Amino acid sequence: MTSTAQPPPSGARAAHPEHLGHVIFIAAAAAMGGFLFGYDSAVINGAVEAIRDRYEVGSAALAQVIAIALIGCAIGAATAGRIADRIGRIRCMQISAVLFTVSAVGSALPFALYDLAFWRVIGGFAIGMASVIGPAYIAEVSPAAYRGRLGSFQQAAIVIGIAISQLVNWGILNAADGDQRGKVMGLEAWQVMLGVMVIPAVIYGLLSFAIPESPRFLISAGRDKRAREVLREVEGDIDLDARVAEIEHAMKSEHKSSFKDLLGGTFFFKPIVWIGIGLSVFQQFVGINVAFYYSSTLWQSVGVDPTDSFLYSFTTSIINIVGTVIAMIFVDRIGRKPLALIGSVGMVIGLGLEAWAFSYDLVDGKLPATQGWVALIAAHVFVLFFALSWGVVVWVFLGEMFPNKLRAAALGVAAAAQWIANWAITASFPSLADWNLSMTYVIYTVFAALSIPFVLKFVKETKGKTLEEMG
Repeated sequence: MTSTAQPPPSGARAAHPEHLGHVIFIAAAAAMGGFLFGYDSAVINGAVEAIRDRYEVGSAALAQVIAIALIGCAIGAATAGRIADRIGRIRCMQISAVLFTVSAVGSALPFALYDLAFWRVIGGFAIGMASVIGPAYIAEVSPAAYRGRLGSFQQAAIVIGIAISQLVNWGILNAADGDQRGKVMGLEAWQVMLGVMVIPAVIYGLLSFAIPESPRFLISAGRDKRAREVLREVEGDIDLDARVAEIEHAMKSEHKSSFKDLLGGTFFFKPIVWIGIGLSVFQQFVGINVAFYYSSTLWQSVGVDPTDSFLYSFTTSIINIVGTVIAMIFVDRIGRKPLALIGSVGMVIGLGLEAWAFSYDLVDGKLPATQGWVALIAAHVFVLFFALSWGVVVWVFLGEMFPNKLRAAALGVAAAAQWIANWAITASFPSLADWNLSMTYVIYTVFAALSIPFVLKFVKETKGKTLEEMG
């Protein structure tokens, strides 16, 4: 599935103020998929230790249950485009909402560990679908003058979803008197944490009935009359004949890239594809998802009270939002490459300080006071610098850096590499932490440091260039 990025015809205007409010509502409704993406990805953070205790499993088995959702993510992302092209973007959102709902109920009421793993795969499939459908739909319904700002709704919704999940987890833990297995509403606290996602999932499903189908899909399905109605809703008083003709022309002239187009060069793929894969892998190998999947477990392992550990997970999520806003403000001002380099340097400092702090022996089950504060502050520094750089910049690069004839296929390969790298970090952390927590962070620090020469040597700035200039 691709989305038109063509400018409006000369007779078109940006959306009138009375239409802009409607467009914002449409984009916000679609971005609820991003909210669920963030919420479902991070909510497991509050349940890790309770799952370990409930099912009496070791770190390796626990890690697989946590990470297995990423397999569903990869499958959902890989298939969402084709599903959406066949049945429409709105139907795809509704399927995703149903899967989120079913996953939440199943995860809250598992009868065995493998049952929980199954429901997490279902939730992962929904995340993968939401990660593809939301941005594509928003791009297809947004007037050109507002496309960039409305497109940022997806990323903003993801980081807000992460933060809200941690706040809800903290609230539920307090209701259970600080015990992840304490009773809340007749269930253990961790079960309620996973089940609460039913609420935003149902809201997402209901909102999908209140927004129109994408004009692009309607035209591809031969429903030109309805497409014109939607275009008038979102773009106002424009030359509808010219706009429909433009969309039709763009769809006919698109090159349907395939995996075969990516082959060539010395090492199987063309060099530009490897650069995209490298960006995706570095984004994950700095260990960012440890901060969102395992932070409560991490802080508890160095002696932080469980309730405080959940609060720190929430404050980290707030820092993530702040960093994302900074990136959105500066990515078009100072450029993608400088922002990536600034982020890499900041991440090296934050991760290095965490590695130093965790190298000290625990005293009475806790880090020494100085090292404890350094670890806490450094963790927030790391997340801030990641969010204001690699968290946003990598997706911008991947959307812009590939030649037109390769873009769709190359983006698919790079995204797949990102899910695989995410799985590798998520699945390995508990065992690595049991082995040596400090050395684990040294490994993440090394990858953050290596990202600097990688960006300097291989990554070209894309700021201010049209997609056609990419080749």
